[in-house]
Amino acid sequence: MKALFICGSLNQTKMMYEIARHLPQLDSFFTPYFCDGPGRWVQRTGALDFTVLGGRFQRRTLEFLKEKGVPLDHEGFNGPYDLVVTCSDLIVPRRVRGTRLVLVQEGMTDPENVMYHLVRRLGLPRWMAQTSTTGLSDLYDIFCVASEGYRDLFVSKGARREKIRVTGIPNFDHCEAYRDNDFPHRDYVLVATSDMRETFKYENRRKFIEHARRIADGRQLIFKFHPNENPVRAAREVERYAPEASHFSEGMTDHMIANCQALVTRYSSVVYVAAALGKEIHSDLSPELLTRLLPWQNGGTSSARIAQECLALLERDEAPAAHAGMKRRWPVSPAGIRAVRARRKAKLRKAAP
Repeated sequence: MKALFICGSLNQTKMMYEIARHLPQLDSFFTPYFCDGPGRWVQRTGALDFTVLGGRFQRRTLEFLKEKGVPLDHEGFNGPYDLVVTCSDLIVPRRVRGTRLVLVQEGMTDPENVMYHLVRRLGLPRWMAQTSTTGLSDLYDIFCVASEGYRDLFVSKGARREKIRVTGIPNFDHCEAYRDNDFPHRDYVLVATSDMRETFKYENRRKFIEHARRIADGRQLIFKFHPNENPVRAAREVERYAPEASHFSEGMTDHMIANCQALVTRYSSVVYVAAALGKEIHSDLSPELLTRLLPWQNGGTSSARIAQECLALLERDEAPAAHAGMKRRWPVSPAGIRAVRARRKAKLRKAAP
């Protein structure tokens, strides 16, 4: 049996890889995140390189997958597949509809802002509201989530409870392991920045830096830049408004959190690592909400739990619940598509008077 794992950011890609490791009985293939239809042509122009559909996100994904030596099937052309595992349902390509689909939560979802309500009310594409609409496609058979709190959150937005499995999620389920690291600094205030400006949201970075300085109150201050933001601009801002601080654009954020006294951030999944490790936290989330949503700490077994859900889904005799009656659409290859088009043209010429 064959499985296709659709990756995205480096974090999402590592999660897909860990799940696949627990499915040795399947022939697993990997692809960067992709779309079809008109969006595919926009993707090819490079206009979406600031997202997981291109640019450095895709480069890092491919570098990781090639380093691991796993089989690649770019955009899943070499199907059909018995199972598809994806890290996002904001875009679900038609090519993967009609087979069993497992969705895995990556981390924190965006808050429900004005765009979220416009998308829900007007039926606009889900990706326009970014991750706030995660889980709302209903195009999956199973949705594996981080905690009971997240299950309740997704259900409150409209996801079907019977499809949701609380499994924990890889990369956020064994935070104690991050204490074993070689990051040289200790007992500082860590500031984990966001990519709000890169995703077309407003942020007053000067105000944020000054806020972090007040929290530090004389303690050592270290900034870790979000991997998706402009590191040159971010460094220039820190050097101007907090010249006493250190800053890093590379390195394991989780290790830096494990060694800090306090974390300052906005709306970021890294806050879960700090909460699991009992750190002092300053973020946009209330302590009550953070406690409710905190991912399961199950000793790093989430990937195995998700793999078991995948196997259970494959063992079902009935047609996939989300796609019953749908016809599979799996072109064998780009060459196959061209051959189909050529045959159609030949038929038209033959039928012409």
